[in-house]
Amino acid sequence: MQKKYPNLCKPIKIGNVNFRNRMFSAPMGGTDITADCTIGRASTAFYELRGKGGAGAVTVSELVVHPETEGSHMYHLDLHTVGALSSFTYTADAIRRHGAIASVELSHSGQYAGTYLTDKDKKSGLSQWGPSAGVRPDGLEVKELTEEIIADIVAAYGKCAGLAKRAGFEMIMIHCGHGWLINQFLSPFFNSRTDKYGGSLENRVRFAQEVVDSVRKEVGPGFPIELRMSGSELFEGGYDLAEGVEIAKLLESRIDLLHVSAGTYQKGFSVTHPSMFVPHGCNVYLAAEIKKHVSVPVATLGGLNDPAMMEEIIASGKADVVYMARALLADPELPRKVMSNRDEDIIKCLRCFTCMAERAVTSTRRCTVNPLIGRELDGVEVVPSSRPCKVLVAGGGPGGMKAAITAAQRGHKVILCEKSDQLGGILKSEQALSFKYEMYELGVTLGKLAKDAGVEIRLNTTVTKEYVEKENVDALIIAVGSEPLVPPIPGLKGENVVVVNNYYLEKDKVSNDVIVFGGGLAGCEAAIHLAKECKNVHLVEMRTELAPDANIRHRPILLTEIENNNIQVHTGYKGLRITDEGIVCADEAGKEHLVPGTTVICALGQSARRNVVEDLVDCAPYVAQIGDCVRASTITTAIYQGYHAALDI
Repeated sequence: MQKKYPNLCKPIKIGNVNFRNRMFSAPMGGTDITADCTIGRASTAFYELRGKGGAGAVTVSELVVHPETEGSHMYHLDLHTVGALSSFTYTADAIRRHGAIASVELSHSGQYAGTYLTDKDKKSGLSQWGPSAGVRPDGLEVKELTEEIIADIVAAYGKCAGLAKRAGFEMIMIHCGHGWLINQFLSPFFNSRTDKYGGSLENRVRFAQEVVDSVRKEVGPGFPIELRMSGSELFEGGYDLAEGVEIAKLLESRIDLLHVSAGTYQKGFSVTHPSMFVPHGCNVYLAAEIKKHVSVPVATLGGLNDPAMMEEIIASGKADVVYMARALLADPELPRKVMSNRDEDIIKCLRCFTCMAERAVTSTRRCTVNPLIGRELDGVEVVPSSRPCKVLVAGGGPGGMKAAITAAQRGHKVILCEKSDQLGGILKSEQALSFKYEMYELGVTLGKLAKDAGVEIRLNTTVTKEYVEKENVDALIIAVGSEPLVPPIPGLKGENVVVVNNYYLEKDKVSNDVIVFGGGLAGCEAAIHLAKECKNVHLVEMRTELAPDANIRHRPILLTEIENNNIQVHTGYKGLRITDEGIVCADEAGKEHLVPGTTVICALGQSARRNVVEDLVDCAPYVAQIGDCVRASTITTAIYQGYHAALDI
């Protein structure tokens, strides 16, 4: 078969190990880390899914090598903890049996121990160690590592690598980036030592060299060692790309694969994990430059999810391997689809940070577009029904389409009715926002998958009680969504007002002086888009803070974008009336102010279509309500509920 993306699909040999393609699964931390810091069964299934999906390698993260100086609740591997070695062995086997190479990331957070603890107060009870003494931005004291402790940590890297090899892992990744301990030694910002580990670049690289040598001694020649580094720290005081090149040159002779990332967690989370507001592949230039100066294969990453872009990266010689993390949560089968020329079926990552926010808040995983993530033990295969029946889905939004696809995969006869002339629901409105276009594409892809699954799609069809009774269905899934809130504020239905959901249809009505009325997530994102179009934007919000409905990872990035795009924010302002000159608002003291603007974007939220639900709720033997028609919520909720409603038929 002729491959559409031959370079992505081409095998690669690293060390003495052959990898089936150039698409690798980047390090992602598990969820059910046991009290003893072993890999729980759910995490084993979590990693296995990417192996099953066709990735060339799957990296387990993070294995803390020296708990005595890094007491974070992450994976540990030793022989005295019951279940430690066996948990790693079962995980390596789960990955390898699908043809992927199992890798493990060896790590030490240094002075940032405890970053991923859900209970942040526990950080104060951990020992914070770094290359130099100091005080963290949050006030925690950092102690300087002695040469004796450094030697012990170096030995621990080797010991853990040897145990990982014993467990069946076939590659080791050493984490030297993102502000963790080895990066702290490399960085002039963190490292002010005056001994053999500080000062000159050669001295600052010494610790990394000793770590790699320790690992090599334990795993032997030919066993692939991958070094993950930040090509540049990308902040003032850190090392730049030119110095990153020199660091790479000083380490390349000891390693088999150089994995080039970017930035630090502490100085730029959205740089290390590119957000929806920046281009895909924005960090690839770092790997491309470093590759010019080293002879070992180079890997790159950074918000990659488009096979065409990744093919070009490999074909043009910018890198030899591409890594994905979030993209393989959204669609674990992405590599398999690329290998079989089914790239049009890929469900793309939205870069919404639901996955990382959920881990930070609840210590679990969830993905907006993939209901399996974090719940792989519940089953990853859609099992055919023993009693196929006739199913009607009312509503062609993301939840309704996911329900229809899943029901069809189970062998049911499925009819999907959508009252408008296009599938997608609320996703249709996202096509006008460049940084959210992938949400619109999600609707297009789900529509294709529904057709491919055999779903009968009826557009321009409103589902009523009489319609359901006429079709005589066995099951009805109600996914009629929500509608914009347009309260009875004088002037809010005027010609100068555009409801945010309709912006994609009425873009030409929007003037250069715009007021976004409503500072929730939708309003903030609309304001950012308009500001990027060089419009003068005011953002009005009745509450005292913006976007409380945004997740914990996305919200800080969102607020930074609002600040950087010079959006004029008015919080604590209650809209009283809309005029041709703008919105008259009352502040918290009741004083009136005119916020000027000739166009108003109404973004005051959504309201569940409960009246429609109530008319349909008794129309079939099995009835399920999903998504926004239950309560205005998120794409995540709609897709998750749609999937499980179909499984319950």
